[in-house]
Amino acid sequence: MAPEAPATMQMWPCGMPPCIFSSRPSMWVGIRSISDMGAHSFLGGPSDSSISPTHLMGNLQSPRATVWGMDVWLASNSERRYALLSPLFPSLRHEGLPGVDETPPTGTVEHQVLAICQRKAEALPPTESPLVIVADTMLSDPDDHSLSMGKPRDKMHAAIMLHRLSGRLHQVWSATGVRWNGTWHYWCEASVVSIPDLTDEQLDKLLSSDSWKGKAGGYDLHGPMGEHARLVEGAESTVLGFAGEAMAFLETLASTR
Repeated sequence: MAPEAPATMQMWPCGMPPCIFSSRPSMWVGIRSISDMGAHSFLGGPSDSSISPTHLMGNLQSPRATVWGMDVWLASNSERRYALLSPLFPSLRHEGLPGVDETPPTGTVEHQVLAICQRKAEALPPTESPLVIVADTMLSDPDDHSLSMGKPRDKMHAAIMLHRLSGRLHQVWSATGVRWNGTWHYWCEASVVSIPDLTDEQLDKLLSSDSWKGKAGGYDLHGPMGEHARLVEGAESTVLGFAGEAMAFLETLASTR
C-alpha cells in the first residue's frame, strides 16, 4: 500500500510547528514535495503539490521502482539504523561518511537536524547505488526546546545528559534523506519520550552498559533505557533514527518486488 500524502501540514507533538521547507530542491518534509525536475516532483507527481496515494502506488509499482536485490547504501555507522533497514533490503550496505561537519548551525532544533542531514547528503561520493539513505537525530533540551542535545562526547557528558532527561518529557527529532533514482527527498519529524525519575543505581547501570555511545541524548530506546523510557507521541522509528514518514516510504519501496 502506498504511503499517505495528506493535503495539509500537521502540527508536531507538544504543539511545535511543522518543519519548514528547505530552499533545496526536491524537498520532502513529512507530506509535501518541491522538485527541480521541471514540472514534476519525484515519482512523477506534480511539483509543489500534494501527491495522491493513487499516483504514488502507480509509480511505485513500475519496473524502475523495484529495489529488491539492488545495491542499497545506508550512509550511516548506526547499528540501530542498520537493524531497522536490514530486514527490508537484503543487499544493504552499511557504511558512514567520514569527515562530515556535524556542528549544529544556529536555528531551531528541527532546522539543525535537517541541515546536518543535508550535509551528509552533500558529502556523498559518486555511487551507482540507486537507493541511498542518510539520517541524523537530535533531542530538544527539555528546559529549552530551541536548544539541541546531540551525542555525548564521553561518559561524563552522557551522565549529564541522562540527569537532565530523568523525570522529564523530551522531544526527539530525526531527519532522513533518501536518494532514489538520482533525486533527493527529505523528511523531518519529532516524537515525544517520557523518562521517569532514575535512581543513582539505574543511572550507573545505564552508563556502565556503554549504550550511550553514539546515541543522541545518551540513550538507546531499544537498549537498557527501554526498561524505563516510554514513547508518548509520534513514531518509534523517529526515536531510533529515521523519520516515521521516511520509514514508511522505505517499507513501501521494499515491498514492491
